Amino acid sequence: MILGRIAGEIHSTINHPFYDAKKLLVVEKTDPEGLPTGDYLIAVDVVDAGVGERVLVLDEGNGARQVLSSSDGPVRSVVVGIIDHVERLRQPG
Repeated sequence: MILGRIAGEIHSTINHPFYDAKKLLVVEKTDPEGLPTGDYLIAVDVVDAGVGERVLVLDEGNGARQVLSSSDGPVRSVVVGIIDHVERLRQPG
């Protein structure tokens, strides 16, 4: 799983039929504090996330296909949650 922030949406006039009626989002990867890591990915949105929201991304093809109920869809990443709060556990000692 990856933590990220929605940086924008992708719109296309021509795409693979699998992506018809699906929203594609640009996700900027972040650390647990919400600071950008400098990397990004493109993910299918299943939770209706919006620009600026912190999200949880499943970045594994087979799991993404299971979430989207597709046995052979050309997909790797899917936004599976909107993050309300991240609480880091304190290390003992």
